[in-house]
Amino acid sequence: MDFLSLLEQGLIFGIMAVGIVISFRILNFPDLSVDGSFALGAAVSASVLINGGSAILATLAAIIAGFAAGSATGLIHAKGKVDGILSGILVMIGLYSVNLRIMGKSNIPLFAVNHLFASKEGSLLKIVLIVAAVKIVIDLFLRTHAGFVLRALGDNTKVVEGLGVNPGNYKVLGLGLANGLVALSGGLMSQYQGFADISMGIGSLVTGLASIILGESLLKRFGFIGVTTIAIVGSVIYRVILAMAIHYGLQPSDLKLVTALILLVILILEKKMGGKYARV
Repeated sequence: MDFLSLLEQGLIFGIMAVGIVISFRILNFPDLSVDGSFALGAAVSASVLINGGSAILATLAAIIAGFAAGSATGLIHAKGKVDGILSGILVMIGLYSVNLRIMGKSNIPLFAVNHLFASKEGSLLKIVLIVAAVKIVIDLFLRTHAGFVLRALGDNTKVVEGLGVNPGNYKVLGLGLANGLVALSGGLMSQYQGFADISMGIGSLVTGLASIILGESLLKRFGFIGVTTIAIVGSVIYRVILAMAIHYGLQPSDLKLVTALILLVILILEKKMGGKYARV
């Protein structure tokens, strides 16, 4: 097993897990548009690169596209009064066609363009710096007025309404931020792997949830560890578990089943322990 590669991939997926923390844990919103947002980030990033854009521009474009997708989910739910789960499903389905339109085909190779990881030398440092920047920005944001409102919104909508704040606007903001991070993860992963594929986002939500719950089950007992750190560390541990499963004989095609089983086992164990960490 290449532990350096596992660490790098785990950190990239950790950004996605942080985004899912915002929607599922902080907003307590079942956002199913994540799968589409991850592929959207990859599609936008790859399209910018093959059309001569810089790696930084491609990465920023992925974030903006993801924010727009998450905002769409929030608007459908808050303004259109559509159920949260259905809102995410509608956006996820729509994004499949959007991603195909952006890419023009189902797969875009990036081996002939200059991107963040065109040279693997120093890739870990780049990833660590990006992940650290994301963690710091999100941690600081959650300490602002808007961050406190988002936290309150996930716990009790009536309290937020009592403060004279429109909860719908903050749901749009929170979901936009969450999906922006997911799309950033997708954009970085497309550059790291050297290609973008229309199917890249399949299972992203379950992967992110598994990472979060795994991290919580191991780290949340230490009260000083924040939710963003828990998500990132859980993502790295999760990638190691999958790599070990392959190392000991499982096929790559079995990984989705392994993910589902890991998630199921952790949830069952937490329920037996009182359900302390199992709020999804």
